[in-house]
Amino acid sequence: MKTIEISDLSRSFGKTKAVQNVSFDVEKGRIFGLLGPNGAGKTTTIRMINYIMPPDEGSILINGYPVSPMTQKMIGYMPEERGLYKKMKVGEQLMYLAQLKGMKANDAREKIKYWLKRFNAEDWHSKVVGELSKGMSQKIQFIATIVHDPDIYIFDEPFSGLDPINSELLKQIIIELRKDGKTILFSTHRMEQVEQMCDDICLFNNGKVVLTGNLRKLKKEFGKNTLLLEFEGNDSFLDQLENVRINNRSTNFAEIRILDGLQPQEILKLAMDYSEIHKFELVEPSLNEIFISTVGEDNIKNSGVLL
Repeated sequence: MKTIEISDLSRSFGKTKAVQNVSFDVEKGRIFGLLGPNGAGKTTTIRMINYIMPPDEGSILINGYPVSPMTQKMIGYMPEERGLYKKMKVGEQLMYLAQLKGMKANDAREKIKYWLKRFNAEDWHSKVVGELSKGMSQKIQFIATIVHDPDIYIFDEPFSGLDPINSELLKQIIIELRKDGKTILFSTHRMEQVEQMCDDICLFNNGKVVLTGNLRKLKKEFGKNTLLLEFEGNDSFLDQLENVRINNRSTNFAEIRILDGLQPQEILKLAMDYSEIHKFELVEPSLNEIFISTVGEDNIKNSGVLL
């Protein structure tokens, strides 16, 4: 079942085409990742889905309904620009936002208590929002987004400002929401977050969709063209290789993307002339590699994508 349906969506700001003929679908109960450089069109697309700004062309359906104030109520939305009231206390802030979304006070109080405990933030209830760190504010914003228990969640850069421990906690909670049948759409420019969490992806570049589909199927389609090589000894053979791209190189390790015209056995033969080989494995490409192959290396330099 399609929860979100995007068809031929376009939006311009003056002469700048922020989103151009974008189409994709988000299936119910799945995690869908929007990936691309800063300025690629992800946030503009999300704002149109949330009925914050209209498209110039195209259509958006939420559970079969055109976007409207009604569909806004179906969505828990956390924008990239956080919107908490800095002079309010955390508990007051969460209660206000929960009731604004139609929750009864008793239900809201129980949900707020539960989620503050999940984030190890029980003692934040009386803290003033403006005194919170960026990471603490991020967690409160996330709770405010999910407290009313909608069926659809949209998170724009949800991991921004979080340390590794809290990023992992947030990731676990998002996966739990998916297990509960919720539909989750989130945007990020960090490849590893998408690869670890998402069922389906949509790659944006310069306002256009360059690749979309099931992540596992896409990786299989690209084939096993990445070589993981662990060795001990002289690594100068790596500099002699042609028709490859070395993505990761350290003292005793190399991740090598094999391009057209080169056989893995040729790399192994050359490596054995210089080093003792401990690992030689062909694997599916990472999402980094898929993005580079699709967009082109020159187009993503200085783009803001974290590879």
